[in-house]
Amino acid sequence: MGVIELNHPLVSHKLTILRDKNTGTKEFREIIGELSTLLCYEALKDAKTDEIQIETPICTMKAHKLNEDNYAFVPILRAGTGMLDGLIRIMPNAKIGHIGMYRNEETLKPVKYYYKTPKDLANREVIVLDPMLATGGSGIDALTMLKEDGATKLKFLCIIAAPEGIKKMQEIHPDVPIYCAAIDEHLNENGYIVPGLGDAGDRIFGTK
Repeated sequence: MGVIELNHPLVSHKLTILRDKNTGTKEFREIIGELSTLLCYEALKDAKTDEIQIETPICTMKAHKLNEDNYAFVPILRAGTGMLDGLIRIMPNAKIGHIGMYRNEETLKPVKYYYKTPKDLANREVIVLDPMLATGGSGIDALTMLKEDGATKLKFLCIIAAPEGIKKMQEIHPDVPIYCAAIDEHLNENGYIVPGLGDAGDRIFGTK
C-alpha cells in the first residue's frame, strides 16, 4: 500500500506557513483544513462512483456520483478534529466517528479515553485523521480498534509524518495506505517530529 506524499508547490507553500512559529491560530487552523482537503482529494482518487442520468440545462447525460454514505471520517482527538472541516467541506454527508487519545509524556505511549464510530464500518471506507504521525502509537491503536470493529477498508491521513512512525505503522498495518503532505527527517528525544511544526493540537486550538 505504501506512503503517498503530496509533492506540489502549493502544498510546499502552505507547509512553510504552518511550520513558521509566528503563524497565528486562525491562519494555522485554516491551512490545516486546506491541506486536509488536498489530502482527501488524493486519497479518493480510487473512489468508486455510480453512473446516473441527469439533465443539464442543455441535454440529458450520463454522469457519475459518489455515495457519500459509504464513507466515514474518524479524527483522533483532539488534533484530528482540526482536519475534519477540510474533508466534510467536500463530502458533507460522510459519517463521522471520534477516537479519543492523548500521549503520556513520560512513556510517549497513547492513552485511550473515548471511542465512538458509525455503525456498519465493514461497509464503509474509513479515513482516519491525525495531523502528526510521529511515533505511530496513536495511529496504530486507532486502526487496530477500527479493524476490531469490522473496518476492512482503511486509509490514514496526516499533515506531517516521521520515518519512524511510518515504519512502525507499516509493520503493524501494512494494508493501510498513508497519505501525508510531507515526510520529515526524524523524531527528537521527546518524540516530536523534526523539523515539524510543533504541537499541532496546541497550535490549532491556541492552547499554548
